[in-house]
Amino acid sequence: MSADYEVAVVGGGLAGACAAALLARHAGIAPERIALLADTLPAAGAADAPPALRVVALSRASERVLRAAQAWDRLPSARLCPYERMCVWHESASPDGEAALCFDAADIGEPNLGCIAENGVLLRACIESFREAGGRLIHAPLASLAIGADAALLACGDGAAWSARLVIGADGAQSMVRARAGLAVRVRDYRQLAIVATVRTARPHANTAWQRFLASGPLALLPLFDGSCSIVWSADQPLARELCDCTGAQFNERLEAASGAALGATTLASERLGFALQSLAAPSYVTARCALIGDAAHVIHPLAGQGANLGLLDAAALCEAVAGAVARREDPGALGALRRYEQQRRTHNLLMDAAMSAFQGGFAAARGPAVWLVNRGLGLVNRSAALKRAFARRALGTGGELPRLARAGGAPLSGSG
Repeated sequence: MSADYEVAVVGGGLAGACAAALLARHAGIAPERIALLADTLPAAGAADAPPALRVVALSRASERVLRAAQAWDRLPSARLCPYERMCVWHESASPDGEAALCFDAADIGEPNLGCIAENGVLLRACIESFREAGGRLIHAPLASLAIGADAALLACGDGAAWSARLVIGADGAQSMVRARAGLAVRVRDYRQLAIVATVRTARPHANTAWQRFLASGPLALLPLFDGSCSIVWSADQPLARELCDCTGAQFNERLEAASGAALGATTLASERLGFALQSLAAPSYVTARCALIGDAAHVIHPLAGQGANLGLLDAAALCEAVAGAVARREDPGALGALRRYEQQRRTHNLLMDAAMSAFQGGFAAARGPAVWLVNRGLGLVNRSAALKRAFARRALGTGGELPRLARAGGAPLSGSG
């Protein structure tokens, strides 16, 4: 049968929007044969609006992927905040002591280690690129999905129905695409909430990403373009509920203590939002005519801010697999083509999940002599130029096997436009 579309991306989050833009520009498929189904679309914000609550710490690899999607140059540079340094320490130490691990982009000859960007701004840039390339944006929720031998059949909440040779599930942790495709998932509850807010600090953030590991969970302060900081405070549920419900003055006091006063007195500059934390992993990312990316395939602890970066790498790897199938005149929804994507990304994502869980559990459980070992280890790394350079390169996200579109000087895929 003839499908209405070659590819349908379900989900208007960052991974889905970026995947749609990459496919429209690099997969060798006529852009009008690619659809992006998005239930909600980001509203345009005023140029002088305060920073949004939801921000993303983008690695260098993610920057390259966004450049390939022709989204990066659409970002308003005034609302981006490159960060040049990172400082990590255990609650038993001080941020300016020998046991604090601090490393700098200058150590590896880079201008920065990454960039803090607002999620909505990134979404709009990807969607604009997709639409400009000629892709079809469908503003409606997915109501049903059936996977057939020759195509996936999709129905929208507005009653419209259409088919695609490949459907990409980018619809988040509660993915309907994953459920309807019969793909299993393993979920582990961290029994924590992550509190997100914007704060003002007495001392400048110095374009540094700060992270303190507490027994109750990690606290990150990320630098923002207007001099404020975005916090991601992961805490065990009882404490997190207290922090969400206490007064602003009480929260400020507790946040200053939790941060070890690294940036002096802190003052809330926004509302507080809390969301439950879990680890989620799909044992398989693909089945015939269907592939999962981003949170539909994996969710990890936010302590290192890697969730969005993993989703963008998924998008690049899947685009590469689809482009390869198209170049070989294969069906892009055939299982063989999709397995190439899964083989590249699943092991990497599982290793990152395991590493984040180990960091979270190891630092939280450190007591007595274990604290000494943690601080001793961080101190040793801090005194080793070679190890600090290795950490800085890891922060850039450029190590290991990367999709071609995430590599420096990566060759364009077949059909790039």
